[in-house]
Amino acid sequence: MKARITGAYDTAVGELPGSSCMGLHSEAALGAIADAGLKRGDIDGVICAYSFTEPHLMLASVFCEHIGIQPNVNFAIQAGGATACIMLMQAAALVESGMCRHVLIVTGDNRLTGMGRDGAVSALAEVGHQQFERPYGISVPASYGLVAQRYMNEFGATPEHLAAIAVQHRTHASRNDKAQRREPITIADVVSSRLIASPLRLLDCCLISDGGAALVISDPRAMDGGMRPRIDILGTGQGHTHEHITQAPSLTDFGCKQSASRAFERAGVRAQDIQVAQIYDSFTITLLVELESIGFFEKGEAGLAAMRGDLDLGGRLPCNTHGGLLSYAHSGAAGGMFHIVEAVRQLRGDANGRQVSDARLAFVHGDGGILSAHCSAVLGRV
Repeated sequence: MKARITGAYDTAVGELPGSSCMGLHSEAALGAIADAGLKRGDIDGVICAYSFTEPHLMLASVFCEHIGIQPNVNFAIQAGGATACIMLMQAAALVESGMCRHVLIVTGDNRLTGMGRDGAVSALAEVGHQQFERPYGISVPASYGLVAQRYMNEFGATPEHLAAIAVQHRTHASRNDKAQRREPITIADVVSSRLIASPLRLLDCCLISDGGAALVISDPRAMDGGMRPRIDILGTGQGHTHEHITQAPSLTDFGCKQSASRAFERAGVRAQDIQVAQIYDSFTITLLVELESIGFFEKGEAGLAAMRGDLDLGGRLPCNTHGGLLSYAHSGAAGGMFHIVEAVRQLRGDANGRQVSDARLAFVHGDGGILSAHCSAVLGRV
């Protein structure tokens, strides 16, 4: 028996004045529960993530108190951008073990209006090993810049190859009325935008956003069937190789190779079988190296593939069809959850204006830290 995604919802994204962590959590949660055709009392498991604007040691308990749920199982997970996929994996395990019938996984933060620029920059700066990295001024963009420099040196990639990733995401976002940034950009726009951490420029970097998203994962035996397409969690996997970038065994191969391999094996499929992918894209280089480490493209090919349009609708691998973190939105752990919600919409056939034709098999991936924590999932319409 495979656990099933029965409810999916994401809030408006971008700049949402007056929004709050708990407000976004509540809207997303109630939306996902309603989408599943359930009531709050049906939820017997809750998993939350974390918040930068309303940090709390027991955020999941705060949320349940706030919304009036008293589940049998309740906890929070913190794994950076891998959080949402790990939440999905844990929810599936709870359902398949028989411990829960309906698990709500929920994320949300008002990072754009609730933190401000100084708060966001400060959060990005407080990374790295306290003894061996932080004294030298490392930051999240600088760490990914290090990965980009090594990749470009080893495989001959150019800034234009990175830029093609950003342009493709903006093209996807232009088809999505909810996306935070929809105005067209060109490769020339990306390579001439402000330098952030060489070789990464402003348009190589993800957005900072307000927003929330949630899913309900259910035991199919607890549902009445209905007319909606059924979305099963066919296989999941994790991969962890390091925490600090100075300890990474490679700067061009990462734990997504292991996590994807495990998810594919458990699902009984191959990378070539995937029809649509939603893969974490905190920076253009993030997606580029993950596409290759996972096995969708050979080393050095992903940038060229983006330039050819292989990641577009009708291409070899439509990827991040909502616009991704680069153009749709990035609101902390909700950023990764947006990817899963988009996969559900694609498999349901509900991705208006950006639908991949007859999508039946989707791949979702989350990456936390500096390409540190990885979790992959294969979803299928049955």
